[in-house]
Amino acid sequence: MHAPLHPRITSRQVFAIAGPAMVANLTTPLIGIVSTTAIGRLDDAALLGGVAMASVIFDCLFWLFAFLRMSTLAFTAQAQGAGETQEFAAILVRGFIVAGLIGTALIALQLPLATLTFSVMGGSAGVTHAARTYFMIRIWSAPLALGNYVILGWLVGQARPNLALMLQIVINLINMAATVLLVLVYGEGIAGAAIAAVLAEATGFALGIVVAWRIAKGSFVVPRAALFDRAKLMRMLAVNRDIMIRTAALIVVFLFFTAKGAREGDVTLAANSVLNNFLLVSAFFLDGLANAAQQLCGRAFGARDARGFADSTRLVLLWGIGFALAVSVLFALFGPALIDLMTTSDDVRHAARDFLLFVILAPLPGVFAFGFDGIYVGATWAREMRNLMLASLAIFLAAWWAFSAFGNAGLWAALLGFYVARGGLQGARYPAQFRKTFKTA
Repeated sequence: MHAPLHPRITSRQVFAIAGPAMVANLTTPLIGIVSTTAIGRLDDAALLGGVAMASVIFDCLFWLFAFLRMSTLAFTAQAQGAGETQEFAAILVRGFIVAGLIGTALIALQLPLATLTFSVMGGSAGVTHAARTYFMIRIWSAPLALGNYVILGWLVGQARPNLALMLQIVINLINMAATVLLVLVYGEGIAGAAIAAVLAEATGFALGIVVAWRIAKGSFVVPRAALFDRAKLMRMLAVNRDIMIRTAALIVVFLFFTAKGAREGDVTLAANSVLNNFLLVSAFFLDGLANAAQQLCGRAFGARDARGFADSTRLVLLWGIGFALAVSVLFALFGPALIDLMTTSDDVRHAARDFLLFVILAPLPGVFAFGFDGIYVGATWAREMRNLMLASLAIFLAAWWAFSAFGNAGLWAALLGFYVARGGLQGARYPAQFRKTFKTA
């Protein structure tokens, strides 16, 4: 008997990619925890609300351009599966060009962006002043942060997760160390937290360039015809457009959530900020598995390997359920103690405990939301992602309207409903997409 053309996908392969991504991702929410804790030690709810608001703005602003990481990862993995490794350099350079253009535009537009964003967020005068201080400094990291998206996606797309792990840990550790030093030791306050973020992104980008240079054997030179291949450019633009619209809808949900929390008062905004760090912890466990889905499904897509694609889907979702249950149990057992660690304000502690149940429940529907996101990205089913996310946004807004009489509890209930809608709609659409892609009966 001959060996099968495409060997079976195993849990070991899933965790070869998901494991390093999880370790790296676990240090990312620690940035928020360290920043929240450092500013929280100043015992000023307005400053804590300010860093929370500004952090959400940057998460959303950079997140809007997360297609740079997603599409770079997917196209690189698909090229690997198809045996087109000569395309790797072109994918990287295209990503750098787009990241540089977008990052420069964000810096140039910083004043109108700040004015528009803070007027929409609707925080108190104290919160808005603190958030503006942070924004005007950190915006200078935009080209660097977006360039890091490209590098990380390129490395994971080639199944080099350990290198991506190293880069992300360097960025996050420098951010945390500089935040503690600048805020608590040198007394730079909220400006110190912003400077720390810029320093971290700059260091990470410089190191990433060195790593990519070595992988590319000392040359990023790509023939002009290959770099600007019309068919590849049009496909990249279409996928990026649809992922950007999809991400914009996702951002609307979280900006809406933050804005409604801000209108409930500084204490509620600060409490939601504390609990948001719990969501980040669970999300980045699941996002590690989504990274595995992006690479493995992308590679299977490029190789036209239907069985490998199906195996990757099944394993990612099954392991996701296991991790979600474990994280929920940890939140239930240690949630109150973690809340006390992150803030010294009694009012914020009490408010956060009131809504802890929602973050305990969130990882379970999150399994399917994150898992199918990774699967759809790997297959570049971008148009379907876009349409299903817009439908999920409509469901979120309808749920908020239905539960609005319950205040912040209704807001959290609508967010959980959004998670259910994201995963449920993509899961329902998956069989038809699979049959269409692999031409099965």
